[in-house]
Amino acid sequence: MTRYFRYLIAVVVIATGFIAFNAGAQAIRNSNYSTVGYIRSDGRVENNNHSCIGYIRSDGRVENSNHSCIGYIRSDGRVENSNHSCVGYIRNDGRIENSNHSCIGYVRSDGRVENSNHSCLGYVEGMSREWAAAFFFFFF
Repeated sequence: MTRYFRYLIAVVVIATGFIAFNAGAQAIRNSNYSTVGYIRSDGRVENNNHSCIGYIRSDGRVENSNHSCIGYIRSDGRVENSNHSCVGYIRNDGRIENSNHSCIGYVRSDGRVENSNHSCLGYVEGMSREWAAAFFFFFF
């Protein structure tokens, strides 16, 4: 799967996960438990050095650090690129699919994030599965 495709799939994942967070940033860790990024309660996405790498807006719009739209996450789980073409889906059970409905990954209820072969990509705590998937498939 190309980096561009992962980037666009994550748009769906991010927007469907708008839930209330604690006031601080939620850490995201890779498979070695090293912190690779943060998602703040206001939708700001940061790398491990706290530099902004993107934004998740309440209307489902996903932007890069320059505020350019890179995609949308629709309330039905559909992920679209900036031209509104469907690039994938995020399912309620944590399954992430491409536009052909082939599985490309999972976000487990315990916070473990996996690729389609069930290899661990990382871990999240204290955030929705949708936001977690968005980071790993869109910004990682």
